[in-house]
Amino acid sequence: MEERRDALRRHAQALIAAGLLAGAPGVAQACELPPGTRLESKRLAFSYRTIPPKIVVGEHFALELAACPKQGAALPARIKLDARMPEHKHGMNYRPDLKPLGAGRYRSDGWLFHMPGRWEFVFDLDGERLTHSVHIE
Repeated sequence: MEERRDALRRHAQALIAAGLLAGAPGVAQACELPPGTRLESKRLAFSYRTIPPKIVVGEHFALELAACPKQGAALPARIKLDARMPEHKHGMNYRPDLKPLGAGRYRSDGWLFHMPGRWEFVFDLDGERLTHSVHIE
């Protein structure tokens, strides 16, 4: 009985996170992105910000991410994150993790840029690739 209750609770939480359980307590009717760098795809509006706000070479940092589906779309079921240096043709030596926080919000820890220069964040959201470049001193 407890297993079934847990399964129903997980299913309800997934529906709430996907915005499919409209009218539920604590669920906003409109999706708003928190402050940060905003990116757009055909299906999603997406934002991210770094924690701490300034990236320092050789120091770990985290990303806070948010996704808002556009009309008729759903939250991404699969998210892959990476960063690379296009001019040097290599990426990070670390693989960051990703933790869903619910309602289209995520936190990713384990980022580290090992050298200065132009870095490109790469966000793969169900096969849609969004990128954003930053210059690190």
